[in-house]
Amino acid sequence: MSCSSSSSSFRPAHAFLSGLLVGAVVLGLGGCANTANPAVEREPAWDAPRTRALAERACFDCHSHQTRWPWYASVPLVGWWLQDHVDEGRAHLNFSTWSKPGHEADEAAETIEEGEMPLASYLWLHGEAKLGADDTAALVAGLKATFAKDPPRRAAGAAGTATHDDD
Repeated sequence: MSCSSSSSSFRPAHAFLSGLLVGAVVLGLGGCANTANPAVEREPAWDAPRTRALAERACFDCHSHQTRWPWYASVPLVGWWLQDHVDEGRAHLNFSTWSKPGHEADEAAETIEEGEMPLASYLWLHGEAKLGADDTAALVAGLKATFAKDPPRRAAGAAGTATHDDD
């Protein structure tokens, strides 16, 4: 057997490894997700400490500026996906910017009650966010009471709800 025939069998492996190296460099140059949490501006006036604690446990990682970023958020692609997911969650409901318009708080209790939140994909890695029946009922009732006491501002032109002035 000649050396030239055995070295040709390594060419696909070399190409594959070279591709992996180039891909890793490109991803590394792209940087990681921005996992710095912005400052908390204002939270709602919670009806009870338990409501806040349950919301913190089940909701805050995606719906506040108090996200606990996992170690894998520093991995390119995964971190970018997480950052996009958190940005989207904050855009729908952000407990840390209660004075700003645009919250969908009126749907929060319903989505929890129907089991749509927290997302199943989140619960796979964050079992502590899974609420039992009693905690779910308490969170739903507490959110309804909190939002009745301190409703979120609505974006201008939002139908069916009024805005309130900042204090």
